[in-house]
Amino acid sequence: MLDLVFLTKEDGLLMGPISRVLGWILNGIYEFLALFTDDVNGIGIANIALCIVLFTIIVKMLMLPLTIKQQKSTKLSSQMSPELSAINEKYKGKTDEASRRKMQMETQAVYDKYGTNPMAGCLTLLISLPILFALYRVIYAIPAYINDVYDMYKLAANAIQGVEGYAETLATFVKDAGIAGLKVEDFVGYDIGAITEKNVIDILSKCNEGTWATLTAAFPSISSQLTQYSEPILHVHKFVGGLNILNNPGLKSISILIPILSTAFQFLQTKISMSGNKNKTAKDDPTMASMKSMNIFLPIMSGFICFMMPIGAGLYWIISSVVQIIQQIFINRYMDKITVEELIEKNQAKRAKKLKKMGIDSGNKMAQVAKTSTKSIEVEEIKTTKDYANLSGTTVESDSNVAEEGSDNGAEETKSTPASGSISGYANILKNRNLK
Repeated sequence: MLDLVFLTKEDGLLMGPISRVLGWILNGIYEFLALFTDDVNGIGIANIALCIVLFTIIVKMLMLPLTIKQQKSTKLSSQMSPELSAINEKYKGKTDEASRRKMQMETQAVYDKYGTNPMAGCLTLLISLPILFALYRVIYAIPAYINDVYDMYKLAANAIQGVEGYAETLATFVKDAGIAGLKVEDFVGYDIGAITEKNVIDILSKCNEGTWATLTAAFPSISSQLTQYSEPILHVHKFVGGLNILNNPGLKSISILIPILSTAFQFLQTKISMSGNKNKTAKDDPTMASMKSMNIFLPIMSGFICFMMPIGAGLYWIISSVVQIIQQIFINRYMDKITVEELIEKNQAKRAKKLKKMGIDSGNKMAQVAKTSTKSIEVEEIKTTKDYANLSGTTVESDSNVAEEGSDNGAEETKSTPASGSISGYANILKNRNLK
C-alpha cells in the first residue's frame, strides 16, 4: 500500500455527503460562468478565484439561519450568566449529595425559565463545524469537484502516465519541489498500475507557475505537451492583478496584501461580533476575557498560516470575513430590536409545543415564568418539591391524603402532579417516599 496522502474527494461518512453537496454547488457555479466564455478568443469569466468568491457567499448565506440562532443563544447566555454564577457561588465548596442535587435543580430551573438548555449553543456549533470543514475540503481539492477543471488536468496526467518510469520521476519531482501535503518516501519501487490517474492529478493540482516549469523539465519528452496543457490550467487560476491563486504570497509581491487583509478583516469581524453582546457583566466574566484574548490571537495566527498557504486559501478567508461582517451588522440591528423577554417567550412556546407532543403537560405556569423580568429574578433555596415546581413552571395542586399521612399535626402539605417522566415528577415520588 502506498504511503501517500492525496487530496481526492472526501469519502467519510459525515464529511463525504456534505462535501459532495458543496462540490455540486461549486461545479454549478463554474459551469454557469463557463456559459459566458468565448473559447475562440479566450475571453470569459470561468475563473476559479471568482468561483471561490461566489461559492463562499452562497454557502455563508445558506448558513445564515444557524448564525442567527447562535446569536440568539449567545444573547440569552449573556443574561443567564449572572444567575448561573450566583448559583455556583451559593454552593461553592459544598460537596454533599443534597447540595449537588439542589444546585442541579436550581440550575435547571434557570434554563427552564429561559426556555433553553445547556446544549443549545453546542448543538448549533456541532451542525456548523462539519459544514465549515467540508467547505475547506472542497476548496482545497478543486479538480475533484469541478468537472471541467478535472478534464484540464486529465490531459496532462494521461500524457505523464504514457512516459516510461513516470512514477519514479514524479517521486523525485515531488521531493525536489517540496509540494506540501504529499508523502512519497515509498513512492519509488511500487507497481505503476497502483498509481491512478487521480493520484497524478492530485500532484498536478498542487503545482503553481514555478513548479509547472520544473515538472515540464522533468519530462523532456512531453515538455511541449505539458506546456500546452498547463496554459488553460494556469489561466483559470488567475486573479486580480495577474496573481495566481496557486502561488504562495511573496514579501516582494502585491500578494503580500492577501495575509494582511485576511488578518485585518478577521479582526474587524470579531470586533463587530463582540459589539453585539452588550451585557455589562461580561467585563467581569472570565470566559469573556478568554474569548477576547482568543479573538486577538486567532486572526494573527491565521495571518501567518495564510502567508504559508496558496493565495486561494487567503482569498477564501477574506471573502468569508467580509460576508460575515456584512451579515453581523444586520444581525446586530435585528437583535437590538428583540428583547430578552421576547426570546424567552418564543422559547417557552416552542418548549411547550415540544412537551405537548411528548405527552407532557407543562401547565399554564410557563407563560408566567416567561414574562418574569430577567433582571430581578432571584434563585431561592429549594426546600420542597413545590419550590422546584414553581421554578420549573409545572402545575402544583394540594392533596389532603398526603397531608394526613405525612404530617403529625395535620398541617396541609402539597403534592405536585406533573406528568410521569418529568424531572419534577421524580422529585415528587422521592418526597412521598420520605413522608411515608
